[in-house]
Amino acid sequence: MPIIKSAKKAARQTTKRTAKNQEIKKAIKAALKNFKANPTAENMKKIQSEYDKAVKKGLLKKNTASRRKSRVAKLAKELNKAEKKAVKTAKKTVKKVEKAAK
Repeated sequence: MPIIKSAKKAARQTTKRTAKNQEIKKAIKAALKNFKANPTAENMKKIQSEYDKAVKKGLLKKNTASRRKSRVAKLAKELNKAEKKAVKTAKKTVKKVEKAAK
């Protein structure tokens, strides 16, 4: 426990800053989880916004946020490709079933 007045104040400031930083980190994690569950453009915007806010407040470095946003964009692209491929396969299957029914 700090004895000196300035040390007490520093301890209070550290507690407040830690709480704010944890809030920001939780927001980032929640946005990422939401994006992975439902990868839409809107959710991607939210996660990128959260990363930008973290950079602005000094929690993350600029390049770290940039790297993470890039990975999110890459994941979105892969998921979009997989979704399109699944739709294409489903359409082919439907056509085969329709031919077989005739």
